[in-house]
Amino acid sequence: MNDWPEGWSGDNRGSGYGRGSASARPESARVMRQVRRGTPPPGPGPSAPPYGAGVPQQPSYADGQGHGGDGYDSGYNTGQVYGGGGGGQGPGRQVRDRPAPNWRRRIKWTAITVVTVLVVTTVGTYFWADSKLNREVDLSKVIERPGAGEGTNYLIVGSDSREGMTDEQKKDLHTGSAEGKRTDSMMILHTGDNGATLISLPRDSDVEIPSFVGSESGKKYPGTGRHTKLNAAYAEDGPELLVRTIEHNTGLRLDHYVEIGFAGFANIVDAVGGVEMDIPQDIKDKKSGADFKKGKQTLNGEEALAFVRTRYALAGSDLDRTKNQQKFLSALASQVATPSTVLNPFKLYPTMGAGLDSLIVDKDMGLFDLASMFWAMKSVSGGEGTSMNMPISGSVGGNLKWDDAKVKKLVEELKNDEKVTVSGN
Repeated sequence: MNDWPEGWSGDNRGSGYGRGSASARPESARVMRQVRRGTPPPGPGPSAPPYGAGVPQQPSYADGQGHGGDGYDSGYNTGQVYGGGGGGQGPGRQVRDRPAPNWRRRIKWTAITVVTVLVVTTVGTYFWADSKLNREVDLSKVIERPGAGEGTNYLIVGSDSREGMTDEQKKDLHTGSAEGKRTDSMMILHTGDNGATLISLPRDSDVEIPSFVGSESGKKYPGTGRHTKLNAAYAEDGPELLVRTIEHNTGLRLDHYVEIGFAGFANIVDAVGGVEMDIPQDIKDKKSGADFKKGKQTLNGEEALAFVRTRYALAGSDLDRTKNQQKFLSALASQVATPSTVLNPFKLYPTMGAGLDSLIVDKDMGLFDLASMFWAMKSVSGGEGTSMNMPISGSVGGNLKWDDAKVKKLVEELKNDEKVTVSGN
């Protein structure tokens, strides 16, 4: 039984709205008897039961939005969507506030990513570079070696090797076509707590060839007291005999050996983009190909090789040449260590590749040893170290004779890693 008045019956609601009526009357024109403003619904039946008789009180519809009246609020014309809290944001769609970005979390993961990439790149570069080192010299073959001192001593050798060079390159670099290889320059670099010391050994230095074990044959050759030029030791039995001869004639133990040939030297200079030098005088030498005007200029690989090989155009011949070699190698090390090279992968990797491909080192040489050598050479060019020639007292048989007293003092200071007070030529 229906307690609602007849006019409120589901079968008597006007013309069928809510039942799929096709009437074109707009929503606002609908007459819903339960929401007639301020008047009871028409019809013969009794009025709606009062509030509290089983029918909930309805909100007013007086203002058209369900506020301030007693009529039923259908939700129409309010922009409200049932089940949502979106208040006019679109039918049936619930919109929530987007949370603020967690910047601390983002920064943390960005930093972790950057550090990971740097670590992987550094480790990869290390193993790549380490694999390219040519560790060919075995210092364990050197016999009767002096005791080790403080600091580290490197023997740096520039050879006239033409290995791998084409005829055109030999012509461009003015190297000639001599077979084999000889030492074109020799330097001792000492590193320690009192700065770096770079000492050139003139290739015409008069030295005694001591007893030695052949690097290839393994046969021992006794010393005969024979004297010859220093570069002859290298020509006779390579790096091992050169090291043995220098240690025997100085009493200084050499910890590492580094050698570079003509082509490798030129390639490193070109890879780094050239090296700026302040040339103190006009130089023209047909044998080396040098043709320079006095003043500051940037030398490419070909020009740099000509500069360090020139001796016939210099008043002091080989002694002046060794000074130029020291200046250039220090400037080259300084250029390699600049941020523009180290932080630029397009320059760093070609430079490392050119250098590592052309260097010959001893079996115990590591990348950190090599880096230490370059930083020490850089410090010499920056005025923090000392560069000098081996002290010379005169000549004998056309060879340069070392000043025995000064050499002894110099070696003592190097062994004890003391500040060098001895002056060279």
